[in-house]
Amino acid sequence: MFVSRSMTAKVITIDKETSIYEAQDIMTENNVRHLPVVEADNTLVGIVTDRDIRSALPPRFAKGLGSADDRKKYDDLKVKEIMSINPITISPTDTIQDALLLIQRHKVGAFPVVDDKGRLKGIISVRDLLRTFINVLGIGEPGTLLCIIVEEKVGQLKKIVDAVTEENISFGSVLVARYWEEGKRAVFPYLLTNNVARVKKKIRDLGFTILDPMQWYLDQIPKT
Repeated sequence: MFVSRSMTAKVITIDKETSIYEAQDIMTENNVRHLPVVEADNTLVGIVTDRDIRSALPPRFAKGLGSADDRKKYDDLKVKEIMSINPITISPTDTIQDALLLIQRHKVGAFPVVDDKGRLKGIISVRDLLRTFINVLGIGEPGTLLCIIVEEKVGQLKKIVDAVTEENISFGSVLVARYWEEGKRAVFPYLLTNNVARVKKKIRDLGFTILDPMQWYLDQIPKT
């Protein structure tokens, strides 16, 4: 899936001459934490975050202890003085997998989306990605997540799919992940039903092991 299908297209922007107080108010009013900074032709020149603003102001401001005289000292401070110049961006034609890797690598909460001329087309955040994966995985619908341990060989997934469909149960999604034991994988089918007793028995009868998904997660945590 492309970034263009998951990003927020209607982006609240500011220009570099905006005061930090105005930027702070805009963030609060619109419940956002990132404001792309653009030129008149919508060319991206930077980005400012709520963290940038907090870092630029004395800590007492965050606690509501700043006086009117304190605030006046920062009246002339503009966004251009605290924004990140040439921020990391992503293209509308990149995939959501690309976006996830960038967010993990750079430890940021959002990326501006720009075209090949550097013009802002949108913004994609962790919140956008979560919403996308909820839709892709079908977990917005009532159902049950199973965790099935299988040998890492051809045909294992087909056996599970056949067992489920024979019970006239629909899939929301299927994920395959690593398992701590070499030569095995964990298969996570999200079934669009809460009545899974029969299909779980059928899967066990095929020789597979079923775990609680949380147990799989705990098994991945390094033992200290």
